Amino acid sequence: MAKRLYVGGLPYSTTQDELKDAFSQAGAVESATVITDKMSGRSKGFGFVEMVNDGDAQKAIDLWNGKDFGGRKLTVNEARPMEARAPRTGGNW
Repeated sequence: MAKRLYVGGLPYSTTQDELKDAFSQAGAVESATVITDKMSGRSKGFGFVEMVNDGDAQKAIDLWNGKDFGGRKLTVNEARPMEARAPRTGGNW
């Protein structure tokens, strides 16, 4: 089963391909996503990587957590499930 990892501290110039290539050093990567701002399209400096199996995910954490990537120190750990948010109320314009 795939394991989803949170990757924080990414340089703002990091592409999804660069992220996938870096994490493939630890094993098979199912997907890599850099989170971007909806309005500007600019990276928010974090992303998610899905590793194919738990062993590769642990190797990726060991390989990249606390390490330098493009001049910034990465934080890599198992991603927590998304928490449910309260529904937004409509603004009175």
